[in-house]
Amino acid sequence: MAGSDLSRKIVAQNRKARHNYFIEDTIEAGIILVGTEVKSLRAGRVNLGDSYAEERAGALYLVKAHISAYEPARLANHEPLRRRKLLLHKREMERLIGKVNRGGYTLVPLSLYFNERGIAKVELAVAKGRRQYDKRQRDKTRDWQREKARLMRAKE
Repeated sequence: MAGSDLSRKIVAQNRKARHNYFIEDTIEAGIILVGTEVKSLRAGRVNLGDSYAEERAGALYLVKAHISAYEPARLANHEPLRRRKLLLHKREMERLIGKVNRGGYTLVPLSLYFNERGIAKVELAVAKGRRQYDKRQRDKTRDWQREKARLMRAKE
């Protein structure tokens, strides 16, 4: 996926996801949107903060992703917090659902973007929740690395 980073126009990122979860694996999924949602996405009016993906009736849905109403549409607008169906190959979907059901994992969206063809995509992560002490330990390690680099620069 690293090669396609240049051709993506990132609309929204879930910055809290990498802080709150251990990311095991990532996968790209399509998303079914209505016209006013696409317009709002292009305007960057989206929030992935508390969103996640869940399985219902053999399909995956993006839940609690807030796509703001498109102001010029007025009456023909969409519901901002509605469930949006994710498009994946059946084998990929079964693998993800299996991990979630067996291993206590969660499906968390990391980013929402338009690919080089202008199609909206979601980068989903198979993640496991971090405990508070894990977060503190990671912050301590990061601070120590930063301090160590500062001391090495001052020494030179």
